[in-house]
Amino acid sequence: MTNRREVHKKTGRKGNHLPVITLLTDFGTADYFVGAVKGAILSVNPLAAIADITHEIPPQDLEAAAFTLLASYGTFPQGTIHVVVVDPGVGSTRRPIIVSAGEQFFVGPDNGNFTYIYDREPSHQTFHVTAEKYFRRPTSTTFHGRDIFAPVAAALSKGVKPKAFGPPVTDEVRLATPLTPVVQKNGNVEGRIIHIDRFGNCITNITRDIFNDEDATLLVKEKPIQTFRRFYGEDSGSPNELFAIWGSAGFLEIAVNNGSAALTLGVKRGELVVLDRS
Repeated sequence: MTNRREVHKKTGRKGNHLPVITLLTDFGTADYFVGAVKGAILSVNPLAAIADITHEIPPQDLEAAAFTLLASYGTFPQGTIHVVVVDPGVGSTRRPIIVSAGEQFFVGPDNGNFTYIYDREPSHQTFHVTAEKYFRRPTSTTFHGRDIFAPVAAALSKGVKPKAFGPPVTDEVRLATPLTPVVQKNGNVEGRIIHIDRFGNCITNITRDIFNDEDATLLVKEKPIQTFRRFYGEDSGSPNELFAIWGSAGFLEIAVNNGSAALTLGVKRGELVVLDRS
């Protein structure tokens, strides 16, 4: 049986561990899909360490996948390989790609899943996966997560370099909503709600490097939000009041204690948020 020392000797990797391979999909857990992806990885690299980020992305929701990846990838160690399969275009001409960014790797379809990684890691490199020798055979046209992305990630984990899989590309597909808000000449900021979590908290694309004080008013659908809190349950004397808070992902959020800010405001992802400093 091949042991870790033999794998490190073959791949040139140092240390007593192989890179982690994470999975982020919209597969859910009721079907065989997640298990089959893990099996395809382990068939190529039986020593792979696999971590589930989530399999509960709403079906075909590229924006949710992009945000979830952004909020989680920074917690993983150098060399981690992230497999992201939210893929409404599976079987079409959309490209399978590998992205090298922030000393980590990202494997999945070229459909916008990695938009926020491109924005956060501007020195990234992207490669079009064309080397079919790394694919699982036969290759299904409906399950590239198992037959393309899983074995490619496993090969990466064994030391194959990204450039071995295909040529570099610079015209990656990106989502319409940018990660960076617009700062106006008067200092006001025009941001967007880029994610609504399961609690109804509205996560904007406004970060501390753009706004680092609380002397401002948030305007959402012309409704002013002037209260800023340090934690969700902080007592302000108005238990049902909408407030702003810095969330764990590093973005300014809009919340209401024990309720849904999204329902209270009647907003959806993509809604304009104005930070008024006047």
